[in-house]
Amino acid sequence: MNKIKLNRLELAYERRGKGIPLALIHGYPFDHSIWNEVAAELENDFDLIIPDVRGFGESTTMDSPYSISDIASDLAALLDSLGVEQTALAGHSMGGYIALAFAKAFSNRVTSLALVSSQTAADSPERKDDRYKTASAVSQKGVQIVADAMTDKFSPKSNVRDVVRLLIARQSVAGVAGALRAMADREDLTSFIAAFTPPLVLIHGDADELIPIDKAREIKSLVPSAHLVELRGVGHMPMMEMPVETASALKRLK
Repeated sequence: MNKIKLNRLELAYERRGKGIPLALIHGYPFDHSIWNEVAAELENDFDLIIPDVRGFGESTTMDSPYSISDIASDLAALLDSLGVEQTALAGHSMGGYIALAFAKAFSNRVTSLALVSSQTAADSPERKDDRYKTASAVSQKGVQIVADAMTDKFSPKSNVRDVVRLLIARQSVAGVAGALRAMADREDLTSFIAAFTPPLVLIHGDADELIPIDKAREIKSLVPSAHLVELRGVGHMPMMEMPVETASALKRLK
């Protein structure tokens, strides 16, 4: 992994491949490695920039509260340091929230966007409260409570669930708790996506228990030009459950 110091953070990232820039943003509570199989399929088409977002993988974090927009600004600073002015973006779940926030704040820098198992809506009051309670529990008891509560919901495939459990277990308490609070307070970007004009790709499994596929279909109804790929029998982890098909859909970002 490459590492770069940005403000009070040290961000880790992988860069591989050749072509137009494409930043792959991982979801919660994982790190850049969820993209490994997809990256192998894409490296002949894209200059891939695959960070660990703050608090995850090998990237550090801060104790003070931060927002999804702050994480998007981390990405902007990383791209600045790499001399990348414009990029395609693909975000998985929470990574989709980050990609959306980046696209809103830095609209002139986004050539195309993919949302993988993600959504544009903000949390309901009940969901927000649940995230804050989970963040407090993680701070007190560790990340294993997230692994125990969520692993079975990520995928119908046992081999994927096995990897998911290991990935969650190696994340930091500060990163997981901080991300939960950031997601709880994120902005609703449904109206933003409705006016989004660059190419938009939506990739979603029809067996997703965490973010139902209807969320992707709702975005498609708002943006008729969007390309929606529905993956049959796939849960919340398309890049691990169907990496070849996911990569093929992402090639539409070129």
